Amino acid sequence: MNKLYATLLFLFVSIVTIAQTGTVRGFVFDEESGEPVIFTNVYLDGTTYGSSTDVNGYYTISKVKTGSYTLIVSSIGYEEYREDIVLRSGDILNIKITLKSGAIEMDEVTISAETKERQTRVKMSVTSVSSKEIQLLPSVGGTPDIAQYMQVIPGVVFTGDQGGQLFIRGGSPVQNRVTLDGMTIMQPFHSIGLFSVFDTDVMKNADIYTGGFGAQYGGRISSVLDITTRDGNKKEHSGSVSLSTFGAKVSVEGPLKKQKTNDDGAITYLLSAKTSYLDQSSTIFYPYINDGDGLPFEYNDLFGKVSFGSGNGTKVNLNGFSFNDRVKFNDFSELNWNNWGAGMSFVLVPATSAVLLEGRFNFSNYGIELTEESNDPRRSDISNFSLGLDMKYFIGKNELKYGFDVSGLGTDFSFFNSFGQQLSQTSNTTDIAAYALYKFLLANEKLIINAGFRFIYYSSINHFSPEPRLALKYNISPLFRIKASAGLYSQNLVATNSDRDVVNLFYGYVTSPESLPDDMLTESGDIKTIDKSIQQASHLIAGFEYDINEHLNINIEGYYKYYDQLINANRFKVFNETTPDVPDYLKTDYIVETGTVIGADFIMKYTDRVNFIWVVYSYGKSDRWDGLQSYNPVYDRRHNINIVASRKFGKDKTWEVNARWNFGSGFPFTQTSGFYEGQTLADGINTNITTSNSEALQYLLSDLNTGRLPTYHRLDIGVKKTFEFSKKSRLVIDVSVTNVYDRANVFYVDRFTAEVVNQLPILPALGINYYF
Repeated sequence: MNKLYATLLFLFVSIVTIAQTGTVRGFVFDEESGEPVIFTNVYLDGTTYGSSTDVNGYYTISKVKTGSYTLIVSSIGYEEYREDIVLRSGDILNIKITLKSGAIEMDEVTISAETKERQTRVKMSVTSVSSKEIQLLPSVGGTPDIAQYMQVIPGVVFTGDQGGQLFIRGGSPVQNRVTLDGMTIMQPFHSIGLFSVFDTDVMKNADIYTGGFGAQYGGRISSVLDITTRDGNKKEHSGSVSLSTFGAKVSVEGPLKKQKTNDDGAITYLLSAKTSYLDQSSTIFYPYINDGDGLPFEYNDLFGKVSFGSGNGTKVNLNGFSFNDRVKFNDFSELNWNNWGAGMSFVLVPATSAVLLEGRFNFSNYGIELTEESNDPRRSDISNFSLGLDMKYFIGKNELKYGFDVSGLGTDFSFFNSFGQQLSQTSNTTDIAAYALYKFLLANEKLIINAGFRFIYYSSINHFSPEPRLALKYNISPLFRIKASAGLYSQNLVATNSDRDVVNLFYGYVTSPESLPDDMLTESGDIKTIDKSIQQASHLIAGFEYDINEHLNINIEGYYKYYDQLINANRFKVFNETTPDVPDYLKTDYIVETGTVIGADFIMKYTDRVNFIWVVYSYGKSDRWDGLQSYNPVYDRRHNINIVASRKFGKDKTWEVNARWNFGSGFPFTQTSGFYEGQTLADGINTNITTSNSEALQYLLSDLNTGRLPTYHRLDIGVKKTFEFSKKSRLVIDVSVTNVYDRANVFYVDRFTAEVVNQLPILPALGINYYF
């Protein structure tokens, strides 16, 4: 009976305590443009109650004891905001805040928003970047681009100046999930690997997860690139125009319905267009490339967005994009791809509920075709739709996020391998997923735990995939933190190229491939049954962060990735699948592999008002087993170093100089061991090979990927000068040199002629950017 009374008393006290608390929430906006101010501190003066804004500028401070407080918002580059509030029992105060531009500098802020976020969030294997940070790197071709920034992120391996493919912590490009405002982007980088499809000037934020990502993300087993764009200017029309030796771009934005006061809603537009004329300009500016024929790359990118916003922060966005790319090689082969899509997203702030709702629906299509003079054409087409709803609820300093996703994929693929065998498949699938992610604090708020779970149903193969995720961080001191994460991941999208290919610009896709072996021999000698056509991986990551002072910090992470099942295109297929008494690996369209990746990433970052220095070292070792042999995939780069430096100088700091040096150890490749004359065998087994006509010269390959290309290294430098005409009008002149000391970095070697094809030589460039 005493225990019953004690329990009832505890419940009564808990209910009374909750009833005597309230919630303060709202959005923080820039007064001039109406854009959300992201990742900034919002807190109640003299208390431990506080929060930071998210990518929508939204903040919430819940379970606050009733009373009178002063609400404070501090952000670099803005005047400090203060407002006295009175919080009563059960209140949900919606306070919309607008910040004025001011003279608050970084040195005047005791703890920056970035430092505060490191102390209160796990931040495992993730880099958050804005357009301002992208512009700190040398602008290759006179135009800053996230493709250039991605190359310096720890754990990222780039194929080089040509090819446009990223390999992240031992994962192939098909294992990377890329979204733009929730819309799926199948090909984020152009064939010339210096540029992406995204316009830096319209980007608001990009979260780049190189591993260990939370339960809110699924459908990929390696990494996530989540990009959000700005809404258009709510107060006035503005834009930018850029011209360079590589290409041109223009962006415009403004109100369709102007926001008259800070409490009013608005309708805005944002449009962006990019084009490359490098195939023409390179013959003029770079006549020393390809014997005066120039560079064969051209592309066009279009993006548009219309936003409908209300006074309380609720909004609806309509988005659309069209990206295309074309490469023509010496009149013998031509590659074309096109990626287009449209979508809708919304943010809903219920007036009487502490829940924030975010939803989306989008559709996209990607098609690619490679035509060659000597081979049958390759083509691939993939259509994708997705819809989802996310809900976020704050419980004091804890946070619950949950939701669901429904996505559908339709793929159509056709390809002929080197033995003349066709690999083709048309398929459709729908995947249904639900997730929950709970962030909570323990041990006097020193321990941060993100516990998540994702559940996916792959309808085409009737397979359920439970995927637990866990991440944690412990603040040993305000300056030193340890962290770790683990998770299971899966996907049913498979690339139609092979991870064994040294150079492959053609990148097609299929879902749930049907032509698979029934089993495989494991590396330990056991027989493993293949009962599902999905790819699976496990991530295990641990590391620490140390803030040496307010300007300098280091981050070190070690990781282990195990691939329980990988699916690769079968380049050794020589028989039809119905051929009897033939091993599976000689007749199925795809083979199954396992693999491991082990590595470590080191980052040292220094930032103050005029200087930016970033030193990155990555080590990675990737091993594969295909049922017959062990090998290293062609992107197994063991050592990768990036050093980036930027400095502003001169009166009003209108001059900027920057540099980037990259070093990478050599990629694996399969060496040629000999040559022989090919035979047509026109008379079958009765052919007399001593007198019959032979075909073209053929080659014999050595053991798979046992050779290594030479090391890669390159220095890029840039100088910028800004001319301020008015508060809202400026001109930026950007002069850059790519590959300053003209390093001959090997791209590939022709097996028959032994001709070495190099990456891009020294490329000086000029860019003119006008903002109005």
